[in-house]
Parts: sequence; C-alpha cells; structure tokens
Amino acid sequence: MKIQYNNEEYIVEKPIKVQELLKEEIQKSKYKVVGCIFNNEYQNLAYEIQTSGNLELIDTFSKEGMKIYSRTLIYIMGKAFEKLYPDKKVTAEYRLGNAMFCTCDGLEITEEFIKKITKEIQKIIDKNLPIKEVIMTREEAEKFYKNTNTSKGRLQFDLKENQEIHMYYCENYYNYSYGTLATFTGVPEKFEIIKYSEGFLIRYPSSKSPNKIQKFKETKKLAWALEEYQKIHKILNINEVYKLNKAIEENKIKDDIMLAEALHEKKIANIADDIAKRKDVKIVLIAGPSSSGKTTFAQRLGIQLRLNGLKPVTISVDNYFVERQDNPRDENGEYDFECIEAIDLKLFNNHLVRLLNGEEIEIPRFDFHVGTKRYEGKKLKLEKDDILIIEGIHCLNDKLTSQISKKEKYKIYISDLTVLNMDRYNPISTTDTRLIRRIVRDYQFRGYSAKHTISTWRKVTMGEEKNIFPYQEQADKIFNTSLIYEINALKSIAKPLLEAISKEEKEHAEAQRLLDILKYFEPISKEQIPNNSLLKEFLGGGDFKY
Repeated sequence: MKIQYNNEEYIVEKPIKVQELLKEEIQKSKYKVVGCIFNNEYQNLAYEIQTSGNLELIDTFSKEGMKIYSRTLIYIMGKAFEKLYPDKKVTAEYRLGNAMFCTCDGLEITEEFIKKITKEIQKIIDKNLPIKEVIMTREEAEKFYKNTNTSKGRLQFDLKENQEIHMYYCENYYNYSYGTLATFTGVPEKFEIIKYSEGFLIRYPSSKSPNKIQKFKETKKLAWALEEYQKIHKILNINEVYKLNKAIEENKIKDDIMLAEALHEKKIANIADDIAKRKDVKIVLIAGPSSSGKTTFAQRLGIQLRLNGLKPVTISVDNYFVERQDNPRDENGEYDFECIEAIDLKLFNNHLVRLLNGEEIEIPRFDFHVGTKRYEGKKLKLEKDDILIIEGIHCLNDKLTSQISKKEKYKIYISDLTVLNMDRYNPISTTDTRLIRRIVRDYQFRGYSAKHTISTWRKVTMGEEKNIFPYQEQADKIFNTSLIYEINALKSIAKPLLEAISKEEKEHAEAQRLLDILKYFEPISKEQIPNNSLLKEFLGGGDFKY
C-alpha cells in the first residue's frame, strides 16, 4: 500500500494503525495530534489503514482538532461523574465560548463537588487510558440496551437502517460521541471546572492557543439567551432529538412548530416595545454571524416597530465601501472586505449625523464590479417618526457609528443559538446548524454547491471571530433565531447536496460529518413551516423579500 503524507510516500505491506505509521511525526509535533483525515474521512489515531490513500494529521491548532479535544474531555467528565455519582445524571447542555455548560439532576453544585470532579478527571487523564471503539450488531445492541437499561447512543439503534451500533469503552465505562474521539484519555491535558449558574463549566483551550486556558470572561447576555431557550424547551419536553422525532411520528409536530414561531414573535415584539420606550433611539443596529436570519428578523422587527408608531427606514452599509484602491488587504495580499477599515467610516458617519439633524442626503450605490461608489440621485431624509435600521457585521462595533451618541443607538445581536441535544452528552453545535442553513440558502438562492459553501466556511467563521463575537456583549438585546425543529426541515434539501460531494474531494470529510448528524432527524416538509417564519429565508417560499 502507498500512503501519501506531507508530500512523502510510505510503502507498507500490511494493515497498520496511523499512530504506528507516523509515530515519530506525532511525537515531534508542536501541537498535540488528536486525530487524522484518511482519504477525506475523519478518523482517530487508532484507525487501521488497509488501502492506499492520502493521510493528514489533525492537531489542536485546528478547529477540528479542538473539537476532538473537547469531545474527549466531555467523555472523560462523564466517566468521572458516573464513578462519583452513579445514581445521578449529568447533561452537557451547550457551549459557551471555549467551555461546555453542564447541569446535574438533583445535585447541588458546591465547591466540594468542583474539587472532587476535577480531581477524578485529572486522575483519568494522568492514567492515559485507551478509549476503544466497540462495534455491535443490531442483535447484540438489542441485548445491550435491554440488560444495561441505558439511553447512551440509543439514537443509533432507533435508526433502523443502522446495522452497526458503535460505542466507546474506557475500562468499565461506555458512552457514545457523534464525532471522533481521541484514542487515549491523556489527550485533553488542559482543563478547568468552575461553578456557573445552576451548573458548572468545563473549560478548555482554544485552537488559537491550544496549550493554555485563557482567562475566563463571562458572557452574561449570551448565557442568558441560551439558558432561557434551554429552560423553555425542557418545559415543552422537546430538548432532545428523539423527542422531536417522536412528535413527528405521532403527527404532533405542528404544535411544536407553532410554539417555536410564537416564541420568536413574542421576543421580536418585546424588542420593538423596548425600542419604542427609549425616545432618544434613532438608529437600530443589527449584527450576527452568517446564516443567523438577519434579513427576516429586520423585516419582522420593522412590522412590530410600525405597530409602535415608528416608521423603519433601512440603509445598507454595503454601499459605503471605500474605493477599491483604498481597500485594506489581508496577510495573503488579497482584498479584505470584512475588516471595518473597508468601510468609508468618515462618509458613513457624516451621512448618519446629517440624517439625524433632519438634513437630506444622497445615498451612494457601490458598484462592486469596478469598486467605486456611484451617485444616482437616490435621496433620503428622515421624517419625525422614522427610525433607521442598519444591518451589518460591524454594527455592534461603536467604531462604525463613532459620531452617534450612545443614547441614540440600539444594538441587537442575533444568532442561531441552538439548545437541541442529540442526547445528554452530545449537544448540537450552533456553528453546525448555521452551516447547514447556509448550505441550503447558498444552493437555493445563490447557485452554490455544498462543496463551495464548506470550502469557504473557514474564512467566514474567522471573520466572525474577529469582527462580531468580540462585541456581542455590547448589544442591548440578544435575539436567538434558532427553531427547535429547523434541522428536520432543512434535512431534505441539505442531505442530497452533501451526498453530492465525492470521496475524492477534501470537503467530503466535513460533508460526511454533517450527514452523520442529519441521518438521525426525521424530515419535515417545508410546507409545514409558516410563511413568515425566519426559516423561510433559507427554505424559500416565504412572505418576505430577500
């Protein structure tokens, strides 16, 4: 067999594990190697190579590497918790930055608890125990679930097309992860447990600084938005995938759809009421990461503002780019259209000040083909009850509107903050949900393939981390655009798009990872979704213009 790695070719005569083939490279790596990609599929280091192919190592200086790191840490936490509190249950609820927020049923989180769980986790890490994947037939799995009375990894068994049921074992502990785990418990060396809200945070490094844990910065507003939705969906008993699937199978999903949409409408109305109460507010600024549903949100907010006697007027930041020759470039020498310096801040602020002073301005139209502003006679003047609505990636950054006083601005951060879990140990990533939304939208309205969307996603998220996330806590309000049923509704369109990515393409690994999540969701037809739903921005056929 011929194995291509890092421009070198390895000739092997019999099956060999990745950790044996590249033992020296793994040991001398600057950052901890936690997994690999073989023939465009994610694998752990215990994967046995049996055919020729291309091999790439994954270390913690990459986002996928840090995902493997954090998944493994949560697995270890579950093992430690089960040993210390065998009659209690722990749930990994959702991510908060580089941390997982966890809660415990019927157990008070005290300093003593924090010390005990930290000590037990550290003990497991220090032992560097092997984490072995065990594969069962459906018959073996049926006996396993009957004899152990557990729900761990149960979604696999519930999906009838699964002929193999996978489980990860470490000593006498078993669990499942819907993503690659490291092969040894010694991988996640850096971690911290702190008491937080009604549970605890298990903190880990970021891919930017994988060898140390950053100082804790609390994100109260973001945490509150997640906690609110999590509590609501727990009360409604639709916080896990199997409960959603059951509602669909029993033809009860319509109620859940109506409740989710009603929650959105209530929240948007509350924001509009809050804006109306603040008599000095003249500008509403909306920002959020890609595929958050900003366009629909802005239009629905506009309707609620009109009910409060305000007349929304929109102005696009995209028309205020600097001339192309003045646009900053990134480290690769390419134009950086996402940095705030790409905006003509002087002109933009001049126009905002003049509008608020009751003057008339001529709005430019930016010609992206030639890279210049054009003035075509489009005038704007604000009337007494008009309120400006501005949407853009920099809207939470005060530098964008530096000439406008704080009391005249109302800033809203929106994002798809999903609180849905596969099971107690496997929350669904908010980034994955947004990526699935974007894959569907890009295909429906921009003619892009899933391959194209996945290939550009890394750059998109890098821009968000730099230009949006650092400012989210400065928002007056955070609006959670997630809909508990959305993956079910997006599945029918997303699945064939992802399946179209061949094994020969490097985007196949990420496509397969998403498909491995999607397969557990019962589909919902888009006809069941109300026409004013935020999800129609991605599915199409809604009441709003995009």
